[in-house]
Amino acid sequence: MTERLKKKVDRAIRLLQAIPTEDGPIEVAYSGGKDSDVCLELTKMAGINYRAIYKMTTIDPIGTIKHCKDMGVEIRRPEQTFLQLIEKRGKPSRFRRFCCGVLKEYPILPRAIMGVRADESTARAKRYHEPEECRIYKKMKGKPKVRAYYPILDWTLEDVAEFIEERGIKCAPVYYDEQGKFHPERRLGCIGCPLASQTKQIEQWKQYPQLLNLIIKRIQRYYNNRGGEKISEDVFKRNAWNLMYSELFCKNSEDYIKKTTGMFPLEQTPEEFMRDYFRIKKDE
Repeated sequence: MTERLKKKVDRAIRLLQAIPTEDGPIEVAYSGGKDSDVCLELTKMAGINYRAIYKMTTIDPIGTIKHCKDMGVEIRRPEQTFLQLIEKRGKPSRFRRFCCGVLKEYPILPRAIMGVRADESTARAKRYHEPEECRIYKKMKGKPKVRAYYPILDWTLEDVAEFIEERGIKCAPVYYDEQGKFHPERRLGCIGCPLASQTKQIEQWKQYPQLLNLIIKRIQRYYNNRGGEKISEDVFKRNAWNLMYSELFCKNSEDYIKKTTGMFPLEQTPEEFMRDYFRIKKDE
């Protein structure tokens, strides 16, 4: 381990050992990703009382739940599944990510260790400055508060990769290619997350076409249950296949209109195109 990383590990352990434990164990907010694996290992090294908890979303990538169990992590099941959620509230989007608040971002214990790194994005670098803060869940009833700790806030991707190799940590399957090579640059997220690029989403739906079909059916139920109520997606004629085609293959709603009704429209309906592209049979 490099001297630079040793100093970061020492600082992280000191931070964790300074957390008050009089009111019970500390939550390790475990996501199943590489940063959570690092935080869990640091917590063990710190020798403090903890509970590692994974919040299942029901659209977790294959192998994630098994990895959590292998790591000795508790699995917390949601009150409603993702399919139930979208039938009630419609499909989440990049600007309407209500799914995170319901399925992932809610407090369990009053103190929590989280694998936040400023190096991950410009937004995180601007948002997080201190390794400890009072985190308020403003969208939840009563606006509950959690004392959050970020032991790897100043770690780079290279630091994470080096620590994982040094400690012999086995990460979730998504981080390994067919030859078993570890790829720390990969990210673990929900299947079909709207924050992912169109290319990434298409790649995932090719792997999980049955799930895509189920999601489209639930979105259609959402539309059907709205009756004559005006909704923002009326441009898609309350058709879930049209909506998903637009999100996966169009730049915006104007591009969708151009591709479906313009001078050179699709030779198939969006549903026919999607079924052929993802190999989804009519009777599935």
